[in-house]
Amino acid sequence: MSSYYIWFKAVHIAFMVTWFAGLFYLPRLFIYHVKTADPESRERFTVMEKRLFTIMTVGAILTSVLGLTLAALNPTIVETGWFVAKLALVFGLVVYHYRCMLWIRRLQEMSEIQESKWLRWFNEIPTLFLLSIIFLAVVKPN
Repeated sequence: MSSYYIWFKAVHIAFMVTWFAGLFYLPRLFIYHVKTADPESRERFTVMEKRLFTIMTVGAILTSVLGLTLAALNPTIVETGWFVAKLALVFGLVVYHYRCMLWIRRLQEMSEIQESKWLRWFNEIPTLFLLSIIFLAVVKPN
């Protein structure tokens, strides 16, 4: 294993935090956006959502690239069950990320205020991913 492995791992975690910060906050912006009636505020939320989505997408890409780098430096990890489960969760997170992009578009085009109850549940999903991924990465169950 490379002597740089631990450094790649540290940066991987840092960008993972960036990605999750966006995943935690963006759906909250969606809830505020839905509750806002005036066009100026709606436009402001659209701009904020797009900017945050860009930042979290950079975090997602760099997290993924660094994760693949770590796997390349330690190829035996790919054969472990916990790592395969973690990859499945990361794939689910990518799907969630994509759904956030669709919500940005939907809210930008929305002319009527909709119920925000679903968005409140949607807002909690990243917490489940985060806890599951951390559990797998730290405990490494067989």
